[in-house]
Amino acid sequence: MVPAYIMVKANTSEADRLKDSIRDLDGVEDAHIVAGDVDLIVKVTVDSPAEVKEIAATGIQGISGVEDTQTYIAMD
Repeated sequence: MVPAYIMVKANTSEADRLKDSIRDLDGVEDAHIVAGDVDLIVKVTVDSPAEVKEIAATGIQGISGVEDTQTYIAMD
């Protein structure tokens, strides 16, 4: 299994709606609204790095209101 964390920057006041939409994506374990440089942190666990890319690039970035993402794949 490949665990990864995706940091999501959202348009103003979109975080609650985005959290629900992101949680509905296959492979997403959880999503949390956070304070700081990003608006949400998403935990993903899938079978391959390619699936992480698919969730981040197509799934999350394809949702209206998402400004940017940064993806971190866990190494252990």
